Amino acid sequence: MSKELLSWYDDNKRALPWRETKDPYKIWLSEIMLQQTQVVTVIDYYHRFIEVFPTVEALANADEEAVFKLWEGLGYYSRARNLMRCAKVITEAHGGVFPKTVVELERLPGIGPYTANAIASIAFGVRAPAVDGNVFRVISRYFAIEQPIDIPQNRVVFENKTLELMSSRHDDFTQAMMDLGATICTPKAPDCFKCPLKKQCKAFERSKQLDFPVKIKKIKKRVQRVALCVVLFQSRILLIKYPSSGLLANLWGLPRIALDEGDLTNDLVEGYLNEHFDTKIKTIGTLEGKMHVFTHIKWEPTIFVYRSDQKFESELPKTDWLTLDEIQHKALPTAIKKQLPVIEKYLKFIDEAK
Repeated sequence: MSKELLSWYDDNKRALPWRETKDPYKIWLSEIMLQQTQVVTVIDYYHRFIEVFPTVEALANADEEAVFKLWEGLGYYSRARNLMRCAKVITEAHGGVFPKTVVELERLPGIGPYTANAIASIAFGVRAPAVDGNVFRVISRYFAIEQPIDIPQNRVVFENKTLELMSSRHDDFTQAMMDLGATICTPKAPDCFKCPLKKQCKAFERSKQLDFPVKIKKIKKRVQRVALCVVLFQSRILLIKYPSSGLLANLWGLPRIALDEGDLTNDLVEGYLNEHFDTKIKTIGTLEGKMHVFTHIKWEPTIFVYRSDQKFESELPKTDWLTLDEIQHKALPTAIKKQLPVIEKYLKFIDEAK
């Protein structure tokens, strides 16, 4: 099986920039970016990131705002924070040299079993089973494995089966499995007749390809109603830096209140603003924001617009007053940035109505 897979890979492998190197820093960066993000999206981000931070030492010494700005649009900002933490550990504790074993790699911030195996296999040629979503699917169908892939305890089953097949060229084998899952053994329309493994594939033999991989029922996303506060002083808007834990941790955005139940009323929002900010505000209006979906939460925002007669002080750690144009150039989470066109249109409307 390994020989047939590698022969197919030699003829059909995808041309990806992180495959042009054995630098563990660049392979690590690509693997972190590829978590929860499609390959086609990652390519441009990868090039820009490497241009600004070409080495792990450069990233370790980077300003957080600069990293977040480059990361903007990729989402899941905890990945960017862990990148910086990990870069500092590698630079300070390992002299800028990546560990070569899976065990040592897993001790680094933000590196779990899959990422550790992928780095060890691709960068150092270690026989390590890097099982991502694509590999889960290939292995599940090849062996017709009945265990659900979304139960963490079952990961070892798929890792062991991957190791059974991993006989040589460990770096290429890992990437061949990923490519096979991404281009041939796809979730809904597998192109089985082009697959180099079809003769041994148990799911294909039974015409049960779409029955695998097995998954338990998906958890329904929790709907959260969110009030986003646009507080105006002259032509400037109040931004705050969110707390260091929780959703959108350490990122800049509009003051917000989130409710799992109950109504978002103007009195509730004004009460929040009065609690945190020492000022008098005047209500301008409310408008419907743009929905945003996180991993387990669906945001349904309402935007409350107020005007203040002063730049007030706050008990919150960090606040800033910026124009809309300045806000556009700030590193903001997508959930907030997608509200800016709505806000801009509304502010233009009320200015013209004066």
